[in-house]
Amino acid sequence: MRPTMEDVAARAGVSRALVSLVMRGSPKVSQERREAVLRAAEELGYSPHAVARSLASRTSTLLGVMVSDLHNPFFAEIVDGVEAFARSEGFELIINTGGRSATRERAAVESLLSFRPAGLVLLGPVVPASGIAAAAEKAPVVLVARESRLSSVDTVNDDGKHGAAVAVDHLVELGHRRIVHLDGGRGSQAAVRKRGYVAAMRKHGLEPVVLSSEYTDSAGAKAAGQLLERFDPLPTAIVAANDVNAVGVISALDEAGLRVPHDVSVVGYDNTSLAGLARIGLTTIDQPRREMGRLAAEALLQRVRGSRAEPVRHLLQPRLVVRSTTGSPSS
Repeated sequence: MRPTMEDVAARAGVSRALVSLVMRGSPKVSQERREAVLRAAEELGYSPHAVARSLASRTSTLLGVMVSDLHNPFFAEIVDGVEAFARSEGFELIINTGGRSATRERAAVESLLSFRPAGLVLLGPVVPASGIAAAAEKAPVVLVARESRLSSVDTVNDDGKHGAAVAVDHLVELGHRRIVHLDGGRGSQAAVRKRGYVAAMRKHGLEPVVLSSEYTDSAGAKAAGQLLERFDPLPTAIVAANDVNAVGVISALDEAGLRVPHDVSVVGYDNTSLAGLARIGLTTIDQPRREMGRLAAEALLQRVRGSRAEPVRHLLQPRLVVRSTTGSPSS
């Protein structure tokens, strides 16, 4: 059985209350007794249960993180930033996922709240604003890759409208005129990126063409199939919803015998580790993922500690990363 605080107290010959003080790092314990308790804990293999410790002290050191899509490396890299900052401040993470479903996200948020965390970080949530507001009544909330007007909620985003426009500008500079955008459907920030694409195309005097897609590789492959069926001639360039979507596009084009970028150029979004793989070499729009995670954790802990009450709205500037999936259009 898992050793308890009572077991440690018995082994060290002290009270349970003193063991609790040691585990909380209280300065009220003498060095001699502290060493005795820690030695007993090590001998028994005891480690304090984070949830129980939070309940006992009424001061949680847990942060809940809800990830929209565990299959997207973008979110994993943001979690890296959240975890690094949280750990440096003495906090631990509990992570679950909503699977890009509003219904599942509501359940995921409720599950996280059942652990009584100090606060929540929601990554790319698609749950309605009412669900976010309800969660913010129970714990501080920070959204990443999702906008909000709620004064009780902080946000960390990149400027998706600008990022999509940068992708279009890059392709136009290469000589492309038939540029199609695969949007992210109902995914977070999809509408913002779509607006940026449309505005940039019209700025260059070009006709915007948008196909509905999603932030997945299978959706990218499906959209590429629709392009092959519906367009003659084919567009010479594609601005994909994100990196994962772009990989699906490239795979489908390759199966159809088309070469990237010789026949069709492709731009992704996020600059995840996937984009940098040598066999992919995806031109993409970079979001500073770890920095976004760090800013989210920092904003959350400011709320937790009561050092700030007004909302913070971090808006980071994305940048173009050129690799091998874009080039001048073939004659």
